[in-house]
Amino acid sequence: MQFSLKKVLPHLLVLVGFVILSLAYFSPVLKGKQILQSDIVQYIGMSKQQKDFSAKTGEETYWTNSAFGGMPTYQLGAKYSHNYIKKLDLALRFLPRPADYLFLYLLSFYVLLLVLKVDFKLAAIGAIAFGFSTYLIIILGVGHNSKAHAIAYMPLVLSGVILTFRKKYIFGFLLTVVAMGLEIVSNHFQMTYYLLLLVIVLGIAYLIDAYKKKILAHYFKSVGILFAAVFLSLALNATGILATKEYVKESTRGKSELTINADGSAKEVTSGLDKDYITQFSYGILETFNLYIPRLMGGGNGEDVGKDSATYEAFRKLGASPSQALQESKRAPMYWGAQPIVEAPAYIGAVVLFLFVFALFLVKGRIKWWLIGGTILSLLLSYGKNQPFAFLTDFFIDYVPFYNKFRAVSSIQVILELCIPALAIFGLVRLFNDFEKKEEKLKALKFTAIITGGVAILFLFFKSSFDFAGVNDGFYRQNYGQAFIDAIKEDRKVLFTNDTIRTLILVLLSAGLIFMFLKEKLKEKWVMLAFAALILFDLIGVDKRYVNNDDFVSAMQVNKPFQMNEADKEILKDTTYFRVFDLVSGPSKPSYYHNSLNGYNAAELKRYRELFDFYIAKNNINVLNMLNTKYIIIQDDNGNIVPYTNEEANGNAWFVEKLIGVSSADEEIKLLDSLNNKKQALIDIRIPVSNFNDSFKLDSLASIALKKVTPNYLKYESNNSNDGFAVFSEVYYGNGWKTMVDGKETMHMRVNYTLRGMEVPAGKHVIEFKFDPDVVKTGSSIALASSIFFGLLLLGGLFYEFKKKRRESA
Repeated sequence: MQFSLKKVLPHLLVLVGFVILSLAYFSPVLKGKQILQSDIVQYIGMSKQQKDFSAKTGEETYWTNSAFGGMPTYQLGAKYSHNYIKKLDLALRFLPRPADYLFLYLLSFYVLLLVLKVDFKLAAIGAIAFGFSTYLIIILGVGHNSKAHAIAYMPLVLSGVILTFRKKYIFGFLLTVVAMGLEIVSNHFQMTYYLLLLVIVLGIAYLIDAYKKKILAHYFKSVGILFAAVFLSLALNATGILATKEYVKESTRGKSELTINADGSAKEVTSGLDKDYITQFSYGILETFNLYIPRLMGGGNGEDVGKDSATYEAFRKLGASPSQALQESKRAPMYWGAQPIVEAPAYIGAVVLFLFVFALFLVKGRIKWWLIGGTILSLLLSYGKNQPFAFLTDFFIDYVPFYNKFRAVSSIQVILELCIPALAIFGLVRLFNDFEKKEEKLKALKFTAIITGGVAILFLFFKSSFDFAGVNDGFYRQNYGQAFIDAIKEDRKVLFTNDTIRTLILVLLSAGLIFMFLKEKLKEKWVMLAFAALILFDLIGVDKRYVNNDDFVSAMQVNKPFQMNEADKEILKDTTYFRVFDLVSGPSKPSYYHNSLNGYNAAELKRYRELFDFYIAKNNINVLNMLNTKYIIIQDDNGNIVPYTNEEANGNAWFVEKLIGVSSADEEIKLLDSLNNKKQALIDIRIPVSNFNDSFKLDSLASIALKKVTPNYLKYESNNSNDGFAVFSEVYYGNGWKTMVDGKETMHMRVNYTLRGMEVPAGKHVIEFKFDPDVVKTGSSIALASSIFFGLLLLGGLFYEFKKKRRESA
């Protein structure tokens, strides 16, 4: 027992250190403050209705009426029964947010390096290099929590894969199941997809190695075990995966039936996202050096350049007061790269990149090649539409499965942000091993210093050859004049120079440390401590420019981010059921208070988004009426925010006298503009409907009224002397909404491109809509069975390994 404690104690101390580092960086959480994350603010608005419903009833709703006219909550933090892998995830994220994600970064990468047989002290340094990589901190600042979540588990998945390839079949299988299960829990399929690409690169490296060593049988056995592990991890997350799979076809990530755009132009036919949308955020070729020199391209779109800047003086000359000029100078448009907007550079670190280049000369074998392969693939794909590498992105979009489902190709750099620090640490491993190879190491050091230092010097020498012009400068020139552009260019040059010199100094310090060690002037432990300090100084120094204590506010401000205005107060006096279209506030603020046509989500229902682009965004009153838009929030001539009451809104449901058949999505969406939707409805004749009638006699006394409504349930009462056809001002989603007339299940159909409709027989009837998706029930059953099965495998595997060790030690 004493020996075991001695063996485990260093790792426990490292974990305690990670906790301290995570809390120290985000220290305001210790005072109960929370970070104000823009994306999470939007999520709070979107998810309030479902959370309120859960708090009131103790039940989960998988549909919300508060955004985009109505949509499933699968991508809004829906909770599922028997999701035990999620409970494990919550246990690992025991620290206050966002310190919990930083701790996961550190923990997961530490495990990866331990699996790669790196000494725990160097593994801890590597974890710091990964965890404090600027991009990983920035996404926490803006609230890309699910992305950070997925990235954090990537190294843990790789750990399971590597263990399996190293013939640790049982532990490799068990770790892969757990790690991949946690990866899927994060619910960021784009990051998981990028992880798959890296695993393929890793698999190719191991395949080549297995072929050379003539151990292909072991290789394919390992692949089989890993497939089984991934399958089980998918089963543990069955509900979320099945629900997402079902939903994605109907979302903006699925294939559109339209062949025209809202402006009438021809639409690119694709099974995924438009190519221009996918590549909108393409990393510039020159921007590559942002990984090494943080503000080479100016940093972000809102840099703090201070009172001594040319930008400050330019604002003063434009008539701003000293305080106004200082405030504007805190968000100066310094970025001059090719992307539309950048929050901060994806800085990996001068010290880390120095060690990475050093490792290129010393590290041999498959570990070097899969890390380099992942780095190169990641970098080339991040260039997106930028020449000369656009052909590679085009190939992946056109031919690689699912690649066209994801946008912002620059984010694939998360792969190199994992690979570079990993290989960098192996540079230190080789430095401290193989003592007899001192000359080889000195030679590697010389070339590394020449390359890394030389790049920085070249940038300083050729600084005048850059124009420092940004893609958005035209906007600032038009609004502030050429003198302002000259001023921000001057500040861009200053940032360029300062950070290049900073990088050069860090390179010289790093080279000096290694040189002193090789000349036996410094001992190994002091070199380790010095590199740990340098990496922390380097990365945290840049991280704090973008995510710091100023980003934290009171918990109340985060949890209740939206203030009610006079229009909201007036609308909330109306207790009937209707929708609101807000032309003034941000995208998800209306969802916080109302059933809104607005919203904020990357995967809304496709047909609704198309309807929005064609009509709602243009304030088409005909379409707003059929969505029962009773209030439109506007700004009047005096600047007051007021609710306009739309007296023409169609209501919750109504009977029509005629159905007009359409044979294409193009025809249907175009006809909505002129359709008399109070008396007519469009129906897709390609959808087979039994006993189809196209004309109905309208009874002036006929009525259909909404009697009860919750997010996942609607109850109507109808009274009509004739058979009729009712249109409901509810968004159609065929997977989960069940319809009953007088308690007997029946069917409804899609009408008017996005709404629900159904035939209602003559007489008095009770019509109910209930969102009770079968996919959730099926998924929960699979998740429960899989959890039990994995629990038995875990106990059996651990027992087998325990018995095996007992036999070996006997």
